[in-house]
Amino acid sequence: MVFENSGIENIVAEQTLIQHVMNKHGFNLGGHWDYERVTYDLKYQIEEGVYYLRIPGYAVDGDVGARNATLQMMDPYLGKHYYPTGIEYGEDEYFPEAMVEHCKRTVMNVSNDLRSLLA
Repeated sequence: MVFENSGIENIVAEQTLIQHVMNKHGFNLGGHWDYERVTYDLKYQIEEGVYYLRIPGYAVDGDVGARNATLQMMDPYLGKHYYPTGIEYGEDEYFPEAMVEHCKRTVMNVSNDLRSLLA
C-alpha cells in the first residue's frame, strides 16, 4: 500500500535533520540503505501480524554511509512481513484499518515536522 501525495515526497533536506525527525517518530534507519538510498522503518507488531511502514529516500548530494547526504524523500508505503520470505506490498494484502489510519497520521506528522524545521 502506497501513501501517495502525502507531501513528504516533496521534501529535500539534510540527512541529519531527517534522521532526527524520523527518530522522534519511532522510525529506525532500515537495513536497506546503501550510499545513495535510505529507508526509514516503523514496525507494527499486532495480532494480525508484523507490518512495516517505510519511508524511502535517495541522495541527491553526498553519501548516506558518511551521513552527509542531502535526501529527496519518496512516497511512504506499508507492507506485511511473512517469515521467511520477507515483506509483501501487494494490493491483495490485508491492512487493518486502524493501523492504516495511524500510518496516515504518522506520515502527516513527520511531513509537518520536517516542513517546520525547513521553514
